[in-house]
Amino acid sequence: MKRLLLAFSLFLITPVFAGEITNKITDSVQLGVQGAAVQSVRLGEQYSVSGTNIKANTFGGVGTAGSYDVNTAGQAFSFSETKRTADTDVTSQSVSAGTIASPNLYGDATTQLGGDKGSLTGTLSPTGVPTITAGGPGTTATAQRSVELSVFK
Repeated sequence: MKRLLLAFSLFLITPVFAGEITNKITDSVQLGVQGAAVQSVRLGEQYSVSGTNIKANTFGGVGTAGSYDVNTAGQAFSFSETKRTADTDVTSQSVSAGTIASPNLYGDATTQLGGDKGSLTGTLSPTGVPTITAGGPGTTATAQRSVELSVFK
């Protein structure tokens, strides 16, 4: 009976098994070339006047000049007048092949040149890590290999 029970118990024992072993390799290459950009802020008109020992007959303004005299003749005086004309409003610009050949630049403008692809390249290899070759100014390149090994997941 003991032999029968021993033989029968072998069928009730769950075998040990390792589950799943996973190995995942991911390669990637990212290449970028900076685009050209223009940022321009239109400036409005501005007028200012200041001084000492000055008398204003008529104040000037954005569109008109003022009339000023020395208040007390023979004494020291200072006078400053500043006028800035507003930028002309541009309502349209032409785009050709994705670029603005002559962008409107207002009084406050920043321009950024586009990148130069040069010899920028990236290669994925089935047997090795990805490779990249540097490009010209304004380019970026990133190569990455990620290895994941999971046991008993």
